[in-house]
Amino acid sequence: MRKTLKRLAAAGLLAPGISLALDAASDDALDTVMVYGVRLEQRVTEVGSSVTVITAADIEVLGMDFVADIVALAPGVTVNQNGAFGGSASVRIRGAASAQTLVIIDGVVVNDPTAPGGGFDFSRLDPANIDRIEVLRGPQSTLWGTDAIGGVVNIVTKRPEQGFGGRVFAEGGSYSTFRGGAEINGAGDGYDFRLSASGFTTVGISKADEANGNTENDGFDSTSVNGRAGFSLPGNVLLEGSFLWTDAESEFDSFSFGAQGNVGDGDEVSKTTELSSNVTLQVPLFEDKLENLFLVGYSDIERNNFSNGLPSFSSEGHRTTFRYQGNLSINDRHRVAFGAEREDSEANGEDTSINGLFALYELKPIEALTITAGLRRDDHESYGASTTGRLAVAYNPSDQVTLSGSWGEGFKAPTIFQTTFFCCGAVAPNAALKPETSEAYDVGIIMRTGNQRGEIGVTYFDQDTINLINFSFAVGGYENIAEAKSTGVEIFASYQLTDWAELAINYANIDSRDGIGAALPRVPRHSGNVMLTINPSGPFSGTLLVVYNGEEQDANGTVDAWTRIDLSARYKLTERVDLYARVENLLDEQYQQVLGYDTPGLSGSIGAALRF
Repeated sequence: MRKTLKRLAAAGLLAPGISLALDAASDDALDTVMVYGVRLEQRVTEVGSSVTVITAADIEVLGMDFVADIVALAPGVTVNQNGAFGGSASVRIRGAASAQTLVIIDGVVVNDPTAPGGGFDFSRLDPANIDRIEVLRGPQSTLWGTDAIGGVVNIVTKRPEQGFGGRVFAEGGSYSTFRGGAEINGAGDGYDFRLSASGFTTVGISKADEANGNTENDGFDSTSVNGRAGFSLPGNVLLEGSFLWTDAESEFDSFSFGAQGNVGDGDEVSKTTELSSNVTLQVPLFEDKLENLFLVGYSDIERNNFSNGLPSFSSEGHRTTFRYQGNLSINDRHRVAFGAEREDSEANGEDTSINGLFALYELKPIEALTITAGLRRDDHESYGASTTGRLAVAYNPSDQVTLSGSWGEGFKAPTIFQTTFFCCGAVAPNAALKPETSEAYDVGIIMRTGNQRGEIGVTYFDQDTINLINFSFAVGGYENIAEAKSTGVEIFASYQLTDWAELAINYANIDSRDGIGAALPRVPRHSGNVMLTINPSGPFSGTLLVVYNGEEQDANGTVDAWTRIDLSARYKLTERVDLYARVENLLDEQYQQVLGYDTPGLSGSIGAALRF
């Protein structure tokens, strides 16, 4: 079902969201859209904390080729990419470091255990296999444990559709780019399955900015395979499994001291293979009042870098997750979720583990009011126990008003790299490292017009993080520094101009500073987007997107503010065949996301999709 991102953002409770009007007919979106990343699978009007939901239909209308570009449209989210087409892409939520964003695919944490900070690189993630993306802002450790200090990006891959069918698509465009894929799926009595594959290849542009004299193109190639299957067993028991495998090769440029961003043309290549998979067993008891979920998840990443054709760096790591969760529906006013988890991580021969216990309680004293409280206890094998809490309130006094507020805590244990690396005269890693912790709250209001054609929402947030971990030459490794503080406002407004056109506006003001008052790097003070969506009942639909990113401070200088305009259009030739096109950077703006790294100029693509 197509649902407007405008309504999803609004109902996502004061997430001044992407605000894209994709289907004006979805008047029931507020009541039907569920949020799964909050464990209790609440309606968006009940969540209480800030969340944006992006569906597969939304992704299709946007026409973007990379998940990083899609997530960047969510309010309070900053994406920094070291050059287009395969350059490392990090996601920051409300100013928190990219390594403080927890990324989950089908219930499995996929953050890189070999990376210094343990963050996730979004550059290789293809949206073709994704059913929905949920961006939860603020600390979520009560829900998901360590690493969820700044927020969570919860990704769910596509499920099989009823009957038997499939889809193929192909597109080509600027920079000798080609993208294509195919899928087949089916569902019958007691089973379902889906298998898909997609690929992307491009000559690309120079990762180091061409304006600085860098002319060598850096290509990118990737292949993704996704599968899912489910079987119904006696007693309404459901056995399911899924996997997502990606193999990518990205050319990038070299360190060049003194150049802008210290980057210049070079013969560097990174080859990366990633896998995330899971097996789940769902067992309902007591006439479905108690739902039991057992999950075993596994994620793996292997990276090999080459310089001038010779091996220069390699790493390999994996994470295994064991989880039990029970959801108990006591009655219409009381629900409880509880569970236990164990996570074992390994990186380059070093390993660590953490155990967690959690409980959530949902109370609805009246139909219009939802109160959710949670508590979690994590026990890390090296850093001991940590307790985090969460409280969220959502109040809907009428169809025109939603009030919400939430408070939460975050916890992030030092990574394997941070606890084992030392240099620069040190004789051992820093044994005094402490976990990072955070605390935050947000409050907001959404007001809608009586005819439901327009709405406006405002959210204020405040987040403190202490014991930040940072590399220090003085100690020859990693150490805890004082703190970081982020405050800000997220605002959205949208209006259904006609039955076939809607205008939406987002704006975020984020003030992120360290303990001495200096602005945190790579966080714009001002950012936002404006979108005009045309979606008539006929075969044509289109979007005009204007994205603004304010000035950012980088470790080596200042990244100027920039504005980019994109166009996308889709024409339904028949019930089975769609034609589509996209133009990016319509005004050929020259801009950077990371100092010294280039971005595409005026470019575009055309494609076709066939359903059978």
